[in-house]
Amino acid sequence: MAIKKQFVKTKPVCKVTFSVAAKEAEQVAVVGDFNNWDVEEGTMNKLKNGTFKTVLDLNKDAVYEFKYIIDGEYINEPEADSFRWNAFAGNENGVLVV
Repeated sequence: MAIKKQFVKTKPVCKVTFSVAAKEAEQVAVVGDFNNWDVEEGTMNKLKNGTFKTVLDLNKDAVYEFKYIIDGEYINEPEADSFRWNAFAGNENGVLVV
């Protein structure tokens, strides 16, 4: 799993690339504050090498909680900027700072 941030100089956004190596997975999505935890909006594309990938334009100077959903199972990104306890989920969410 990995996150890559590319700040856009001409716009107040950051292009964030999420990638998950999950060759055996059928479906992977990234959900969080940035897409109202909507699986459909967070669906990632599977590449030929078995990695799932998506690029999102996220507002700069913001903090987002997020998780991956891999075949229905919620997974944290180990490379998240930090982690925050979420009482609703009863678990920690990854935190992304852009």
